[in-house]
Amino acid sequence: MGILQGFLDALVGLYYDSGLVDLSWKNYLMMGVACVLLYLAIKKQFEPLLLLPIAFGMLLVNLFPDIMASPSTTMMPLADYLAEHLADFNNTPVETLINEANLQSTLESISYAKTNIDGQWYVNVPQYGGLFYYLYQGVKLGIYPPLIFLGIGCMTDFGPLIANPKSFILGAAAQIGIFVTFIVATLLGFTNAEAGSIGIIGGADGPTAIYTTTLLAPHLLGPIAVAAYSYMALVPLIQPPIMKLLTTKKERAVVMTQLRPVSKLEKILFPIIVTILCSILLPSSAPLVGMLMLGNLFKESGVVDRIFKTAQNELMNIITIFLGVTVGATATGDVFLRLDTLKIIALGLAAFCLGTAFGVLFGKLMYIFTKGKVNPLIGSAGVSAVPMAARVSNKVGQEENPGNFLLMHAMGPNVAGVIGSAVAAGVLISILG
Repeated sequence: MGILQGFLDALVGLYYDSGLVDLSWKNYLMMGVACVLLYLAIKKQFEPLLLLPIAFGMLLVNLFPDIMASPSTTMMPLADYLAEHLADFNNTPVETLINEANLQSTLESISYAKTNIDGQWYVNVPQYGGLFYYLYQGVKLGIYPPLIFLGIGCMTDFGPLIANPKSFILGAAAQIGIFVTFIVATLLGFTNAEAGSIGIIGGADGPTAIYTTTLLAPHLLGPIAVAAYSYMALVPLIQPPIMKLLTTKKERAVVMTQLRPVSKLEKILFPIIVTILCSILLPSSAPLVGMLMLGNLFKESGVVDRIFKTAQNELMNIITIFLGVTVGATATGDVFLRLDTLKIIALGLAAFCLGTAFGVLFGKLMYIFTKGKVNPLIGSAGVSAVPMAARVSNKVGQEENPGNFLLMHAMGPNVAGVIGSAVAAGVLISILG
């Protein structure tokens, strides 16, 4: 009986030491959501570079919440502290260190804060935070988003936009969803700053959404970041039904003429001019637009091959890992499963759908004004999910006409949308910040 009882006690102790004690149904539900996102990332390959780290961060934090724990302090009796650190005091007996003659010098030699409570001395010993807490500071302090934009700039070809400046109209039109959602969110009880942060999800640009939210409504950073990146990853599911609903078969089958060649000089001058104009007219957009254009200038100048490759590959990959897992790690059951959070998810989806719809509708106007020379589908790429939105435009166009190649035409509104979302963020920050 004694052996059996000892075995049972060991099992009970193991249970109470495990994470099962602290996990609630909310944690298990969020683990289920994380597994669905992992399936979409791995099996369906929906933006796996973003969705996979986000989903795994979500899974990990709901299994082990302490991985996002912030630093704290523990009050330890002075005698206990000294007993643990005797080597720092040349192994002098604790009784000697804390007698009246030596107490003052002992306290002065301890770097941590000391507290005297009813004649008993305590040492406030700092405790380290969880791993993801420290990685998350790059999100919280707005460091990662501009660095992501640097990498995006290195991978972006602004040639289609330069060759067809009218694409700026479609990129701007797709940002209307941001401001419509902003108005709706205020009517639902969110503050102006919160509504602005929610609306920016409609730009389908995760770094921009994070950057805006850190300045306007940092307490909503978790759900907004998860929503923004999730909708970016789900572009192939969300956009096609809207595109087909708002266009006719004839419009979707339109074949556009080849774009004109763009000179090297134009590609070098473009990022410089855009940076100057945006920084003068809207300084709050300068960190995002400036880093985007710097990355593009690395690419187009052709004289900084080493740092161009670093920004495009190693730096971009590292920041993507840190950003993805820490954004996912904000989605704990207690934080995420709230009514306001569910409202944010719904409003973010509405913003993204409206952005797609306005882009397509303005594409239809261009189709009419050009007498059928513009395929309205490229307007859906005005959201800044680069290059996924452009690929979706091309795919839907080829479903109607296999000989229709819209990718380069859609890249114009797509990269215009990147600039447009950063400018929209600058407007919101200027007005509401």
